[in-house]
Formats: sequence, structure tokens, C-alpha cells
Amino acid sequence: MQFDIRRFDIYRKVPKDLTQPTLTGALISICSCLFMTFLFVSELKEFLTVDVQSVLTVEDPVKHSEKIPVFINISLPNMPCEYIGLDIQDDMGRHEVGFRDNTHKEPLNDGKGCRFESHFLINKVPGNFHISTHSAHSQPQDPDMSHIVHKLRFGMELETGKNVRGSFNPLENVDKRTGNPLSTHDYILRVVPSVYEDKRNNIRYPYQYTYSYRDLMQMGHGGVVSPAIWFRYDLSPITVRYTEKQKPLYTFLVMICAIIGGTFTVAGIIDGLIFSASEIIKKAELGKLS
Repeated sequence: MQFDIRRFDIYRKVPKDLTQPTLTGALISICSCLFMTFLFVSELKEFLTVDVQSVLTVEDPVKHSEKIPVFINISLPNMPCEYIGLDIQDDMGRHEVGFRDNTHKEPLNDGKGCRFESHFLINKVPGNFHISTHSAHSQPQDPDMSHIVHKLRFGMELETGKNVRGSFNPLENVDKRTGNPLSTHDYILRVVPSVYEDKRNNIRYPYQYTYSYRDLMQMGHGGVVSPAIWFRYDLSPITVRYTEKQKPLYTFLVMICAIIGGTFTVAGIIDGLIFSASEIIKKAELGKLS
């Protein structure tokens, strides 16, 4: 007896002259194809999306550096640039009044206001930096520290000025132009170090922060009101580690097979039920039901 490999065919074919196309079957087939296309596109978008997993650890992720980069961009619409300066202090004894490196001032409102931008490094200890008139040669008659914080970021790339993924800017576009113009604005920041590893194993070290806010009246020397914008920061001992994960190809293939097989199976059941019901109705109309 000659061996015939076709005997292993589990997908047996039915001759076309033994099959019967129906209008209902055509509509179900078209709907099934559209449904499968929709699910395929959705699954493809999900597969191409990178998952970001996060864990909390107690470590110093940037052991090779004792400095943290900071970027600030802020507008003071009622304070001329000549009075504005940046002061930096910390618990290691650092005290810089009128920090000028990497600092840019742009006049606003015909010189009545100022947009201030700077990037600098801070030590990994509690401290503060503040926008004030302390470094000015003369003090304004009517100081007004109302402002808009456009950006405040920790861990930015100083070379490119771009933000590292995983770094957040919760103070972006915070508007403090209302209220008492003589108020001192006090932001208390909790800085959280982070590690961001992308799917190509490139590692970055951004920082996150949360903040609380209060405003108060602060007297300077001689009882004179001396408003300022303070950013008091402390570092968290907790590190957030982010890792990008690409979904494996086999999960995508499994889902595609499930979509195709499941849709064809369900559509076949629906088509069979409709066809059987229509046949029963036709027999009933002809009085052939027994």
C-alpha cells in the first residue's frame, strides 16, 4: 500500500459545489474581517508601546557625582532685571550671593519686568536657592516678587538643555501673580533621585520632586520688607528606578493567533445559528416541520 502524506491533513477541504454561500454569511464575514483588522491594529500599537517598570530602592544612584544639576526659568513681571539675583546656600557652608554663571536675564514689559533663567549645581545636602534683590547695588522702592515659574528641574542635561526622561516638573507654569506684592514666596521641595534605564540599556539619572507652598511677610535689615522667592530643598533617601521593557515577539504572535482563531470561531457559531434558524423558519412556512 502506497504511503500518502495527505492523510495527515487535519484541514480537510470541502468541494465548492457542496457549499452554499449566503447573504448573512457574507455580512458576518465582512464584519469579522473589519473586527480582526481593528483588533490587529490595537494589538500592534500595544506591542510597540514600551512598558516602564518602577521599583523603590535605598541607594545613592549617582555615586560618581556629589553635585545635582538644577535648571530654573521664571518671570517676574513687576521687577526690573537690575535688581534680580540668585543666591545659593546649603548645610555644607556654601553661601553665594548674586550667582552669575550660566545666568540670563531678559527684560519684560518695557523693562518693568524680567525673565530670569539659570542652571547651576547644588550639593547633595539640604539647602536653598532663592531669587531676591540681596545682590543688587540698590534696593527697589516698591519690591514685587509676584511671578510665574515656567520651569524648575533637577537632573537636566546641562550640555543640551533638554530634560532627561523620568524627570518631572510639577512647578511648570505655576502662577503667583495675585496676592500681596510684598509677600515672600516659600517653596519647600522634596527631591527624589531616580535611575532611568531605556530598552537599549542607556542609563540616565534624573530627579523628581514634590513641593508645598506658603507665602509670608519677611522683614529685612532695619525692619524693611524684603520679599524673595525661596526654594528650600531636601533629598529623599529613597531612589525610584525605572526600566523600559519591550514586550517579547511571541506574546504578539499569540495574541494575533487568538484574534484570528477566536473571531473565526465565534463568527462561525453565529453564522451557523442564523443559518439553522432560517432553515427552521423556512420549513415552518412550508409546513414541513414534524
